[in-house]
Amino acid sequence: MATTEMNVGDRSRPMTAEEKKVILASSAGTVFEWYDFYLYGSLAAIIGAQFFTAFPEATRNVFALLAFAAGFIVRPFGALVFGMLGDIVGRKYTFLMTILIMGISTFLVGLLPTYNTWGAAAPIILIILRMLQGLALGGEYGGAVVYVAEHAPANQRGYFTAYIQTTATLGLLLSLVVILSVQGYVNANWDPTPVLDAAGAAVMNPDGTPKMIKAFDLWGWRIPFIGSIVLLLISLYIRIHMHESPAFKKMKEEGAASKAPLREAFGTWKNGKFALIALFGLVAGQAVVWYSGQFYALFFLQNVIKVDSFTANVLVAWSLVLGTGGFLFFGALSDRIGRKPIILAGCLIAALTYNFVFPLLTKTANPALYAAHQTPVVVSANEADCSFQFNPTGTVKFTNACDVAKATLARTSVNYTTNFDPAIQVAQIKVGDTVVTSYDAAQNAAAVKELTAALETAKTGGDQAAIAAAQAALDAEKGKPVAFNKAVNDALSAAGYPLTADSNPTVAKAEHFLDIFTAQKLTLVAILTYLIILVTMVYGPIAAMLVELYPTRIRYSGMSLPYHIGNGWFGGLMPATAFAISAQTGNVYGGLWYPIIIAAATVVIGALLVPANTHKKDIFKD
Repeated sequence: MATTEMNVGDRSRPMTAEEKKVILASSAGTVFEWYDFYLYGSLAAIIGAQFFTAFPEATRNVFALLAFAAGFIVRPFGALVFGMLGDIVGRKYTFLMTILIMGISTFLVGLLPTYNTWGAAAPIILIILRMLQGLALGGEYGGAVVYVAEHAPANQRGYFTAYIQTTATLGLLLSLVVILSVQGYVNANWDPTPVLDAAGAAVMNPDGTPKMIKAFDLWGWRIPFIGSIVLLLISLYIRIHMHESPAFKKMKEEGAASKAPLREAFGTWKNGKFALIALFGLVAGQAVVWYSGQFYALFFLQNVIKVDSFTANVLVAWSLVLGTGGFLFFGALSDRIGRKPIILAGCLIAALTYNFVFPLLTKTANPALYAAHQTPVVVSANEADCSFQFNPTGTVKFTNACDVAKATLARTSVNYTTNFDPAIQVAQIKVGDTVVTSYDAAQNAAAVKELTAALETAKTGGDQAAIAAAQAALDAEKGKPVAFNKAVNDALSAAGYPLTADSNPTVAKAEHFLDIFTAQKLTLVAILTYLIILVTMVYGPIAAMLVELYPTRIRYSGMSLPYHIGNGWFGGLMPATAFAISAQTGNVYGGLWYPIIIAAATVVIGALLVPANTHKKDIFKD
């Protein structure tokens, strides 16, 4: 793709058609990269079943930790590595590298044999590929944003960088559409397959029927990954034909490039303070609003208010379609009134309205659940028996009787209060007038192990009475979790809690992508679109804002790190943190205090410390 040379001294003129093609092309490449990254997140449960379930629990926990690290913790490291390269080698070649790493990693995930074929090598390679994806994404965003900002006219920098801001949402939307389309086609044209154990025998359900796995879950999930090679080839073609950023070329020609951009960006207070200001005064709040409006909204629909996965994806996809234009609107508005007021206003509105919006989602999507929340449920326990159930990697086990009771209610989306009483030995759940006693999961597991050994000893001795007694004791101990869950479910059902889709005809359900034209589903789309609009307020202008905080010589390095720490850590920890707070408070909306507090803190810090009127800055004069 040929481009005309830019007159860097005339930054307010309109962009030429060829320059617009460069910016749109770089945005398209970033969409593809986000698409690749989201595929794994959307299909993590299915992929995990293919690669991790054969391992003992401790080993599965290690892999879960590594997958978590790849998705969030590795991203800032990628920002450092590729940010440094971008400031030394150049914008164009660095984010050409990132798309190549991301694309090849994603394609190889689709080809990778499962554990049953390659054994332990398969999950190890999968984690390595996942980490490469995280590294590539850490370098991609900064490169794309800096490249576009350094091409754009000064009076339209917010508008043109907003195209990059749409790419994360469009990448998520593209991944959802591809997954839904492939899933529907594959499952409609291929029959389910029986699940086999290690010996090749069919695994049976409790009712005696063979356990089946759908074709998409067995092999169809690979198609979106393998198909991404087409997007990679398109992206490579686009980026190979790009020209280097005019700001970087000018800096190189003047011999002003930094030889140690990381040390210059973060090793001195003069520049390092902007990383802290950007992180706590802009990005932290932006991150939690962004994750709340897209990912947590989807999580909340599926896991808290029990809307089925397909319907939740359809509703969120429609909200993305309707709300994505807000990125460009608020990006353009920031060129007129500044970046800071729009970003902080979005954080403030989110902090003020989340506690109204999410209960409205429940009331609209699942009226029966909303009504059931009026029934008092109380957990009575010794406070020393209760933990704060923060578990971002899924590897920590909370086994105390109080933790078991709270986790059970939280997973069932029950609102409850906690009564601490030091005299209580074993936690209890009271639903209306029904009391259910919990159990200690660790003690239960130890007892099962001990009784299993006792049964084997009895069988060796051949004493039928001893065998019968040991078997009865073992069955009773094994039955404790089942009996507890049944008693809790029976009590909740009697109190009006809808525990299954069959017993809850009021819950929202879409049969296909266009099945949204009912009052209930249109209202849900409107609520979700409101959340997306808040996302566009905080996310649309922030790329230009971060670019404007740093001089050209360290711009790629300087802006990438706070962005990926904010979005990778503050945003990425939200689902686990929200669940822990909800379990602790006994309120399904309690987790919302995490984004509310961080967004409000960002408003205060940003108002005091973030520079104003950066939209008027000439980024070519550092």
